[in-house]
Amino acid sequence: MSEQPILLPYADPAFVANPFPLYRQLREEGPVRRAVIAGGLEAWLVTRYEDGLAALSDPRLSSDVRDATDPRLQQQLPATERESMLRNMLRADPPDHTRLRRLVSKAFTARRVAELRPRVQAVTDGLLDAIVQQGHADLVADFALPLPVTVISELLGVPTTDRYDFQRWTDDMILRGPEPPDPAVVDAAWQQMRAYLTKLLGAKRADAGDDLLSALITARDEEQRLDEDELIAMTFLLLVAGYITTVNLIGGGIAALLAHPDQLQLLRDDPALLPDAIEEFLRYDGPVNPGIARFAREDVEIAGVTIPRGATVLVASAIADRDPARFPDPDRLDVTRRDNAHLAFGHGIHYCLGAPLARLEGQVAIGTALRRLPGLALAVPPGELRWRPGGLRGPERLPVTFTPGSTGAR
Repeated sequence: MSEQPILLPYADPAFVANPFPLYRQLREEGPVRRAVIAGGLEAWLVTRYEDGLAALSDPRLSSDVRDATDPRLQQQLPATERESMLRNMLRADPPDHTRLRRLVSKAFTARRVAELRPRVQAVTDGLLDAIVQQGHADLVADFALPLPVTVISELLGVPTTDRYDFQRWTDDMILRGPEPPDPAVVDAAWQQMRAYLTKLLGAKRADAGDDLLSALITARDEEQRLDEDELIAMTFLLLVAGYITTVNLIGGGIAALLAHPDQLQLLRDDPALLPDAIEEFLRYDGPVNPGIARFAREDVEIAGVTIPRGATVLVASAIADRDPARFPDPDRLDVTRRDNAHLAFGHGIHYCLGAPLARLEGQVAIGTALRRLPGLALAVPPGELRWRPGGLRGPERLPVTFTPGSTGAR
């Protein structure tokens, strides 16, 4: 293994559009590789499936970024984030993680999510009603983005008209390119987000509703299981995580189908394949890229490589989910694939709480779009699609054409 970390070239549009040839090279060269990732941060990439599966359940690898020692990482965390926003279940270890997750887990059970299907379908149909007569659309801005934003906003009790603000702040907070972001811009976004959430929670206290945020406030004010920072951090996590990866799942899934007409036709001919297709989209080109961050509490050996205490470990699901030792013919999109235990939603105690909702939204959105948009095709050559450059993966825009005027079967 080279002593110098390899640079993931997020400044190269060709890599951003298709990072998988380099990912394959990294996996073939070694199971653990030092790399410079988005924002100029250094991490140890775990590139093979079985190693990644084990790492995600290893208690020596923390989810708490305060266990990291990379000064560049710490410098990118403004005081407001260190003090409050990190106190959510995504960035907590037991016992805090156990307590925080229990508070919201009932809202995301398979049964509760199944009850949301009629509303998800209604929102989906409403969005498509607005575009079916046009013959063209941007299926990110017009469809993949507003659908999960509307659903999570309604579930939490957040005014959907506020989405433009929290989307803008989220864009400023998330590492997106090869260079470290402007600290002033990042800090301002965190401050604005925190101020917004504080005001929102105050309004909920004055006028509680039948929504998840009102229930969390009850847990904070009556049962004392959440302190104020934890309540703000939980609200932030549920709001942002509740839509941002699902946007990429829907947009990326449709883009994958348009690049593979044979798979698109399979789904049109047999909509019963949709559940398997969603899992395949997550494996083939998932919304988190290159993977899931952990931080070494102590020196940790993975696949014969010693990772020092405090180092950032990236379980590279985007690389591991194409490991030929686990997935036959891994670089082929196959919507009929059944044995598909991918790592896109993580593994272990931090397995994505919102996975059932993301799956439901993906199935309803993609299935309905294929049914109601006949002749669906890219409006630009595939090479002209622009992809998000780091951390999260999906098309920034998805311009398409289709046969206008058909309302399609609902």
